[in-house]
Amino acid sequence: MKSSLNRRVSPTLSCSYCPSLAARPRLARGQLCIRNMFTGIVQGMATVENVDRKDNLSQVGIRFPEGKVSDVKIGASVAINGTCLTVTEILGDSLRFDVMVETLRATNLGLLETGMKVNYERSAKVGDEIGGHNVSGHVHVTGEVQSVEDTANNRKLVFHVPDSKWMKYIMAKGYIAVNGCSLTIGEVQDTTFSVYLIPETLRVTVFGSMKVADKVNIEIETQTQAIVDTTERVVASYLAKAQALVPAAVQV
Repeated sequence: MKSSLNRRVSPTLSCSYCPSLAARPRLARGQLCIRNMFTGIVQGMATVENVDRKDNLSQVGIRFPEGKVSDVKIGASVAINGTCLTVTEILGDSLRFDVMVETLRATNLGLLETGMKVNYERSAKVGDEIGGHNVSGHVHVTGEVQSVEDTANNRKLVFHVPDSKWMKYIMAKGYIAVNGCSLTIGEVQDTTFSVYLIPETLRVTVFGSMKVADKVNIEIETQTQAIVDTTERVVASYLAKAQALVPAAVQV
């Protein structure tokens, strides 16, 4: 979680969660239209109670701090380590989720075992303040902890991203979600990036106990991805047009 000032964003003009104009909520200026989205401000840690592994599916039971999910309903969205999951069963302070094979493959949820701690965040409501950045709960890639460096007042974590194609979206001072936590990127190298964590973040998230080789879920900030992809596409288009104007003899 970042130490920057809380931000609000302008209302969304269109939303994939609203089937029609009539379904879109009326918002005051500065409010955010969110349907099953997250803010990247992790609300705490929960404990894995059980993992029932089946063919192409795992049913995961997770116990939350007392009273934190008292008003949750079946079908609600909760981010577990930054992965958006749907509640399928409620047992007091425990929730049950079905995790499909693709999610197990593409995230660190396939490594969950009884007793493990996970970050959690309930989905944001319309008009909620965005203290982090917009997080969808759709993990792009997994990384692993390369190094952990503790100082008197903070912790530096360096993450390695095996799939280097995602590094073009990871920029110093930009935003990134790691295990669902909105973080500000520190240094960036070829296939690594670092983050600096304050004591409060270490207290309420799994980063306080994280160690080298731990696997993490990474979600790229969508605006950064859109800008990079659009720029690449536009530049490629201009280069192609420019090349077409050059006589064949000159090209040779």
